[in-house]
Amino acid sequence: MTALFRLFRKLRFFISRERFERELTEEMAFHCEQQEEQLRSAGVGPDSARYAATLQFGNSVRLRERSHEVIEFQFETALQDLKYSLRQLRKNPAFAITAILVLSLGIGATVSIFAFVDAVLIRPLPYHDPNRLADVTESIAMIPRADLSYLDYLDWKRLNSVFSSLDVYDGTGYLLRTDTGAEPVLGTRVSDGFFRTIGVTPILGRDFYAGEDLPAAPHTVILSYGTWQSRFGGKKDVVGQTVSLSGVDYVIVGVLPRDFQFPPRGGTAFWTTLHAADSCSTRRSCHNMNGIGRLKDGVSFQTALAEMKVIAAQLEKQYPDSNRGQGATVLPFSEVVVGKVRPILLALLSAAGLLLLIACVNIASLLLVRSESRQREIAVRGALGASRSRLMRQFIVEASVLVCMGSLTGLLFAYAATQGLVKLIPPQVAMNMPQLKALGLHSHAIVFVAAVAALCVLLFSVTPLVRLPLSEIRNGLNEAGRASAGLAWRRLGSNLVVVELALAMVLLTGAGLLGKSLYRLLHVDLGFEPDHLATVTVAGDDVKYSKDEQSIALGREILRRVSALPGVESAALATRPPVSFNGNTTWIRILGHPYNGEHNEVNLRHVSGDFFTTLRAKLLAGRYFDDSEDESKPNVVIINHALAEKYFPGEDPIGKKIGDTSLSPKSLQEVIGVVDDVRDGPLDAEIWPAVYVPFNQAPDDYFTVLARTAGDEHSLLPEMSAAIRRVDPGLGILDQISMMDRINSSESAYLHRSSTWVIAGFAGLALLLGVVGLYGVIAYSVSRRTREIGIRMALGAERVAVYRMVLQEAGGLTFWGIAAGLAFSAFAASLMRKLLFGVSSWDLTTLLSVALVLGVAAMLASFLPAHRAASVNPTEALRTE
Repeated sequence: MTALFRLFRKLRFFISRERFERELTEEMAFHCEQQEEQLRSAGVGPDSARYAATLQFGNSVRLRERSHEVIEFQFETALQDLKYSLRQLRKNPAFAITAILVLSLGIGATVSIFAFVDAVLIRPLPYHDPNRLADVTESIAMIPRADLSYLDYLDWKRLNSVFSSLDVYDGTGYLLRTDTGAEPVLGTRVSDGFFRTIGVTPILGRDFYAGEDLPAAPHTVILSYGTWQSRFGGKKDVVGQTVSLSGVDYVIVGVLPRDFQFPPRGGTAFWTTLHAADSCSTRRSCHNMNGIGRLKDGVSFQTALAEMKVIAAQLEKQYPDSNRGQGATVLPFSEVVVGKVRPILLALLSAAGLLLLIACVNIASLLLVRSESRQREIAVRGALGASRSRLMRQFIVEASVLVCMGSLTGLLFAYAATQGLVKLIPPQVAMNMPQLKALGLHSHAIVFVAAVAALCVLLFSVTPLVRLPLSEIRNGLNEAGRASAGLAWRRLGSNLVVVELALAMVLLTGAGLLGKSLYRLLHVDLGFEPDHLATVTVAGDDVKYSKDEQSIALGREILRRVSALPGVESAALATRPPVSFNGNTTWIRILGHPYNGEHNEVNLRHVSGDFFTTLRAKLLAGRYFDDSEDESKPNVVIINHALAEKYFPGEDPIGKKIGDTSLSPKSLQEVIGVVDDVRDGPLDAEIWPAVYVPFNQAPDDYFTVLARTAGDEHSLLPEMSAAIRRVDPGLGILDQISMMDRINSSESAYLHRSSTWVIAGFAGLALLLGVVGLYGVIAYSVSRRTREIGIRMALGAERVAVYRMVLQEAGGLTFWGIAAGLAFSAFAASLMRKLLFGVSSWDLTTLLSVALVLGVAAMLASFLPAHRAASVNPTEALRTE
């Protein structure tokens, strides 16, 4: 009943507010008059009785406010505070715009990076119970995660007791026959239980049946959702239709869900079964598959790894020639998917967090300055009866208004930033990160913004109270007319500036180290000249070019046509272009060298005779291939410098022979040349030993054409493609790109470049905010010391001395900011050392350069207030006080 009565009373007041005000005024006047009357009756004079009655009654404003607090709804007083806060911001547009802009930049930068972290690291993979999925591969000393051989996979699947299912997949490409000709498409071959293992069910049709991956089974294919929509119009009768892939008819049996993604094979259009009947699948030494398993309930990854190592050891004993030194690796599948980008994203998020912290410190400094100017206002409000809780609530509402505006603007900035950053991702990189399709400001990002905003409201609410403790409000009124130097604020503001400069130093150091790392990466020695090189990848029909002589004839005709194009100086073929990947390896054994059964793993590349001259790679010894060296001639091979150093130390390898592990006569190849190391793998990977085999002795129908031109290589690409199509319209043509673009858009270059630019942007903003904060402190200090400066100059101080005094203050703050920043930078750089290439985390040149830049910028920012101080007119300065 009491609660209902209070509610009824509040409603009555809300409806008839004027009546309540009138009654309250009459009631307060009545009590004053009664008191005054009693005093008069006691013999007190009229004026004295009225004055004494007023004092005894108390502060009428405070009593009226308390009455309102009792009778009003809470939202009414909050609404009043909100209106007052908006008026305050409108009266100080420079403060409002600056604070909102700075906060929106900090929140926007943090949220935009968080959106990437959410899409890639936080959101679970779209599979059933993804935390139970394991990446299962073999391992050797040279390659921690080595591909599985098909025969080893069958044994692992049969012997293990830790996986409820174990399947494999490998990447491939197909030539899709369309009405307009052959078109290269991405495909993935999987074992029959692959989709059941990861827990994905087709939305149309069916999954692969058990045994459908055996050689004798019919060829079937499952479409990705995008392929179903783009190539088959989303028609439901697509199931049962046939599609020609590389000359083989496949029956469509299903369509995958729209949100399905498989990052290791991003962009796959057609999912087919293995049909393991090729030569690689029948050799235990041929590794070309990746395993994925689902752990049984109660089995940990450590337990699974231990058992798979035992099985690998058993196979090593059983097959010592092929399985020597081969172990096992079992990792969480999510770790394999995001492990490479996790440190980069966390570094970017940390940098964005530092920028947000700098922004908050900057705004806190502004609030302190504003508090200084509002000291009298707050003191007057307190003297007039405003309660402490009401003043505190006012600060909270003002902070909330500021943070809400900054957060909303920051969200808009974050949306624009994420869209812009996504567009900067090269297609080759984006294809391997399908998680980015879910990028956006979803619920996680909104919760993140809310949490950041709550912390900001807390900080910005407390900040004015630091300068204006409510217990000293009346002192503020007493001091309002004085021109105090504001030492308390100057000290606190100076400390905040030191923090800002230190944080800016950390971000600048990170950007400097990453920038230097990127420079080293892009200028790493490739072993060839990448400019003026055009590359086009060609895919031939497996059926049409099933014989070696057909592939050799195809390669020779393409080279003849491309070499005849205007401006082409030379052309060559390679099964794997440079700067692609370390892999596609073979085991070698050297005739005449001791051998203990070890596996000497080296890169294997099949190249045409003019490959090295087209690349302009340096021949160190021997000779290049001759185009006439085909399968009818003795086997020859060219090795790189790394192989010669490792396997022919102190020897001349020319004329020596290498072969397979058994040195079978058919495998023996004579070393006819040694070339300088050509970087086969990514820019940041080490150079592996490599052997180069003549294309005509080991031809393929899938290769890359390289052409060196004297002119612009980009203009040559269309002519190259047209010339290749004239050889055979049925050829698939893809990756038409210059070598420089291939290098610049490679995954390693992109990851280094993107992290460098983003952190450099944050560092630039941090530098700007830091020097602006320093400028604010020095300018405020000068303004509060105008009288002091005037007296000094009146007593004979020269302008140079005033300059020195102001710049010394700024220099001291800058020095401590840089000193603290150096300590923090050393710690931060040690955390990001894995992101660096060719640069140590404690790079003295970078640290000194950053300190110099920050110091110069800080001194330039301090020069203006110093000049203003030196230009003070002593007479005018004394009059101001």
